[in-house]
Amino acid sequence: MIKRPEFIKDIKTNLKSNPVVALLGPRQCGKTTLAHIIAEGYPHCEFFDLENPLHLSRLSTPMLALEPLTGLIVIDEIQRKPELFELIRVLVDRPDNKGKFLVPGSASPQLVKGTSESLAGRVAFVDMAGFDLDELEHNTLDRLWNRGGLPRSYLADDDSISYSWRQDFTRTYLERDIPQVGISISAPTFRRIWTMIAHYHGQIWNGAEFARALGTSEPTVRRYLDILCGAYMVRALQPWHENLKKRQVKSPKIYLRDTGLLHTLLSIESYRDLQLHPKLGASWEGFVIEHLCRKIKTRDIYFWATHTGAELDLLVFKHGLRYGFELKYADAPSMTKSIRIAIKDLQLSKVFIIYPGKDSYAVDKSVQVIPMSFKLSF
Repeated sequence: MIKRPEFIKDIKTNLKSNPVVALLGPRQCGKTTLAHIIAEGYPHCEFFDLENPLHLSRLSTPMLALEPLTGLIVIDEIQRKPELFELIRVLVDRPDNKGKFLVPGSASPQLVKGTSESLAGRVAFVDMAGFDLDELEHNTLDRLWNRGGLPRSYLADDDSISYSWRQDFTRTYLERDIPQVGISISAPTFRRIWTMIAHYHGQIWNGAEFARALGTSEPTVRRYLDILCGAYMVRALQPWHENLKKRQVKSPKIYLRDTGLLHTLLSIESYRDLQLHPKLGASWEGFVIEHLCRKIKTRDIYFWATHTGAELDLLVFKHGLRYGFELKYADAPSMTKSIRIAIKDLQLSKVFIIYPGKDSYAVDKSVQVIPMSFKLSF
């Protein structure tokens, strides 16, 4: 088993100061396994898996089942029974409450709405994802990039087994998981937009173009995008713009968050196929963005671009300073005109160019080329 110490630490820390912790993330990213690990550390723990008919039956009278419990109470896939949120609020508000709730679940409208409305001020959120490079040996970068971070895909015996598992995953997700959370979209339609997003991976969102291709309206395709973002399948990276007397891009960039699923939707079966694919650079860009979003631990992450061609892959605000990131799949990246413009216009403290090599070197007094394994410190 691959240990995931950062997530374990976050969950335990939040359980100390909050009566409820919601562990959110995409399907099959390891939430249930992590919940079992947390549960083993408690002397009193009750575990309910709402995909298990026996456990679901036990909660047919939820007040009788939950009221006498103490210690840690885990309710996995709670979005299958959203009425439990109101009951949990009643239980944790009791003066003599001695229970803590851990509620893992795939993000869904019911889960987000339930926790936000019913448990406001009582719940902490821990966002989880698949494996990250920091959790693995660094010589596995190519494997992680090709297969993605979902545990069953990454740990498969070979690339063909991993690819087959991901094909089955996408089919199950479309045919079972999407309808289960109350989203009434046909599987073929949803697969089509998911595949279109894969082909637009790393590009600016163009709702009008998607709407024309699908024969529907822009608000409808935007709703499809929001569903995939809410399910941790897609990242809509927001643009940064300010008063620079330049026309700046104000639409988000879209990325498949797991590169393994991206490659499956693009019919890329192996690392060798990836090296020959025209989306190689875009795939690398999305792969590094997910790594950085987890490593930097801030929500103040954007991209920046002007209509005249200057752009910055990532703009990060940290401790009152601005940092830029360029993500290049190249042997020896160098300084560019676009970076110089970004440094001047955005007043960047430092720019990092992340590439797949192993060495770190400076290309300017405020620009450094670094590998993904480089330990950033702000």
